[in-house]
Amino acid sequence: MFDLNPETVRFIISKAHEFQTDSDVSFVEDTPSPFDSEVLEFRGVNNDSTTSQEFGSIINDLEPDQQQTLVALMWVGRGDFSIDEWEEALLQARSSWTLHTAEYLLATPQLADYLEEGLGLHGYEED
Repeated sequence: MFDLNPETVRFIISKAHEFQTDSDVSFVEDTPSPFDSEVLEFRGVNNDSTTSQEFGSIINDLEPDQQQTLVALMWVGRGDFSIDEWEEALLQARSSWTLHTAEYLLATPQLADYLEEGLGLHGYEED
């Protein structure tokens, strides 16, 4: 299926839930590039919050191919690609990859839901 442990994805999902339920976080609409380094806009919250730092560390500790898999998984869960287009989603994630994957993912509203959906589409249902 993919080269990323589903338990790692579930941990990332839990951190995304924690971050995105913070009432002081807002999201930039319609960013020009999915990997634009300026995709995340905070109002009244420190970019160095514990949750965002932890999330960033988790993502940055992944190998680039694992980060790309995570992005493709999010895209499939969001409906940008069908499960049958998995390889195309991976190719797009690989060609778009930058060092700003953590920021891109954090800037995606409903990230946790999309990752959960992507896991489910790959047959990794919540236990």
